[in-house]
Amino acid sequence: MASRAATMVALLLAAVAATCARAQLHEKFYSESCPSVEDVVRREMVRALSLAPSLAGPLLRMHFHDCFVRGCDGSVLLDSANKTAEKDAQPNQTLRGFGFVERVKAAVEKACPDTVSCADVLALIARDAVWLSKGPFWTVPLGRRDGSVSISNETDALPPPTANFTVLTQLFAAVNLDAKDLVVLSAGHTIGTSHCFSFSDRLYNFTGMENPSDIDPTLEPQYMMRLKSKCASLNDNTTLVEMDPGSFKTFDTDYFKLVSKRRGLFHSDGALLTDPFTRAYVQRHATGAFKEEFFADFAASMIKMGNANPLTGSQGEIRKKCSVVNH
Repeated sequence: MASRAATMVALLLAAVAATCARAQLHEKFYSESCPSVEDVVRREMVRALSLAPSLAGPLLRMHFHDCFVRGCDGSVLLDSANKTAEKDAQPNQTLRGFGFVERVKAAVEKACPDTVSCADVLALIARDAVWLSKGPFWTVPLGRRDGSVSISNETDALPPPTANFTVLTQLFAAVNLDAKDLVVLSAGHTIGTSHCFSFSDRLYNFTGMENPSDIDPTLEPQYMMRLKSKCASLNDNTTLVEMDPGSFKTFDTDYFKLVSKRRGLFHSDGALLTDPFTRAYVQRHATGAFKEEFFADFAASMIKMGNANPLTGSQGEIRKKCSVVNH
């Protein structure tokens, strides 16, 4: 009985600790220690996206990939001498923008040495990537600290583009995100590009036959033929395809129009039509008549994702460089 009581107390303390950790993230965390941090990040973002607007999608994706593995702790940014870090895993090998994140961090360090975490820098970069692509703006809760562990095989926690609805909801639930967050955050695919190999099985190897007729029947035929004209074979590892053709540099509701017409690029996009709730959300926003509602939803889901198991207080560290732990 005493053992059971001790276990209950331990669980309650753990719950309180988790609540307190989340509570330590707040919008004015750096108001005294580094009041210029958002201005510094935005200045670098404006400069970068004016030269390379296609970088917005990858930077948003990097924050997403960081938060799904060990929480939003900057672990996706760490290098490993023996290539066993998160960034070395297959799902992260197509990430780009690491050098840019280091450049932003260096600018922040110059303004406020040893103060702002890489995890917070990445959260601000992701917000500005969306906003500068004509998407919503939200105030980012801050106060995350950086982790020192980055393990490649832990990227199994990332929702793969090949996942069905059941797998997607399970992986999202693991970081306290629900079906609404799933359909809302999937619309991040409105900006950016993807390599053919992330979806080419839908074109050439849907059931494992590896021939041109082995196609995904849920993919709209004309769109499928267009994709085949870009991705010549199952082994195309270099070609990039716009995830939201025609407006892949603009954050808008066109993603939902595509998905509603069975023109979502990935299995995971098409999977949103297999559940009544997410299908209804897709169809509502495919009309384009509720942009502000979707923008508010996206901002709320991004804040919720950013609260995924952060390190706070005395946990972790403030890295001077995002790619290496402090020595």
